[in-house]
Amino acid sequence: MLGLDLTLLHLTLPALAADLQPTSSQALWIMDAYGFLIAGFLITMGTLGDRIGRRKLLLIGAVAFAAASVLAAFSTSANMLIAARATLGVAGATLMPSTLALISNLFPNPRQRALGIGIWATMWGIGYALGPVVGGLLLTWFWWGAAFLIAVPVAILLLLLAPLLLPEYRAPDAGRLDLPSVLLSLAAMLPLVYGIKQIAKSSITLDVVMSILVGVLFAWVFIKRQRRLADPLLDLSLFSNRAFSVALIVLLFGLFAVGGTMLLVAQYLQLVLGYSPAAAGLWMGLAALAMIVGGTGAPLVARVIRPGFVVAGSLALSVVGYLLLTQLAPGAGGVTVAVAALALAYLCNGTIAALGTDLVVGSAPAEKAGSASAMTEMVQDLGISLGIALLGSIANAVYHRSMLSHLPSHLEQGTREAVVDSLWAASSVASELPVGLMAQTQAAFMAGLHSAAMFSAASVAVLTVLSAVALRHVGLTTPKDGG
Repeated sequence: MLGLDLTLLHLTLPALAADLQPTSSQALWIMDAYGFLIAGFLITMGTLGDRIGRRKLLLIGAVAFAAASVLAAFSTSANMLIAARATLGVAGATLMPSTLALISNLFPNPRQRALGIGIWATMWGIGYALGPVVGGLLLTWFWWGAAFLIAVPVAILLLLLAPLLLPEYRAPDAGRLDLPSVLLSLAAMLPLVYGIKQIAKSSITLDVVMSILVGVLFAWVFIKRQRRLADPLLDLSLFSNRAFSVALIVLLFGLFAVGGTMLLVAQYLQLVLGYSPAAAGLWMGLAALAMIVGGTGAPLVARVIRPGFVVAGSLALSVVGYLLLTQLAPGAGGVTVAVAALALAYLCNGTIAALGTDLVVGSAPAEKAGSASAMTEMVQDLGISLGIALLGSIANAVYHRSMLSHLPSHLEQGTREAVVDSLWAASSVASELPVGLMAQTQAAFMAGLHSAAMFSAASVAVLTVLSAVALRHVGLTTPKDGG
């Protein structure tokens, strides 16, 4: 359910855009408000679960998630949908660390825990990967809002079964939740996110610089406060463990590349190759099978090969995938290259989600499992959302510059703005464009996709070296006491 909501709109965005008429900025917020708000509240909710009970928080979040899903399904404006997606993010933040922390309670044996987390990551990854497929199929039969209603029966099932099947866990001697720290964490992250998005979308302006500076200032105040508190919202001592810190970095930047790539490939299949949402979703679903291989296979491989080398190998394969994307062309055969490239990225996604999460959660004491789980979820969701925002904005900036230099002067103002804005906006006014201009918009989109893919390849190549060097001493996953 949570994975689906991160990517459900990838293939429904054109239909949604035709109905709600969002600007390109609003479209990006519709896509990533959910992930950003999850990331913003995960630390708070992970710590809250340790205090009031992880199962209790899970059930509260399920009710809130179902209600917000209904609100999103029947949104009548872009701003209303953004607000609903943000509410979903807050509700989702109660669910994600609770599920992962409960797995750490169920399986104290390291080998069992590693495989359990691998299966957990695979389930999340399947939902994340099937989002475009489900969204595309639902769009064939229903309106775009139906995609959100899937969460309602899932949440009801959770409410019925969780009290029967899941144990409750509450950290002994847990302190109170520090509300100033909660506010400081939000005040730090949201301005930073806004500034990054605006720089990627347009240019460096005074308000963007001020936003980033405000975020940095509040982040500094937040860290200072955590160091003074006897029972902090975020236990900074966890970062003294090198495996914990490096695993978080790998999760953040590895999923950063995957998140943006999924959105761009979805648009490529629909708007350049002309596939229907359902067909494009099925192609992307085929590539997603690699995620299952990575999520369930990596913990088994890590029993005989050091986890750091397994992570590095998967990252290196994903670099090959991103380089393949730089060779995509509008013509025939493009779908094969796109699916192969996406499969390599998905394989890496499953591997780092399983092994990276286990490294983070396994390095934390039991009473801090909720907080550690929140950290791993925060960086994963933030990585995906930043990837959607930044890589999407890099591609859009290249598109924008290219179209400004090829735009006929005689176009009407509304048509002109649509063509310059984005490929999906240009597609909505395709009947009004002169011969050859639509091909030019596709070429401009491809140039943007190539630039984003090259950026991903370079950043993940650096990450490959980092993981191989910094995690090379992390031991094999073995059971305690030879069990």
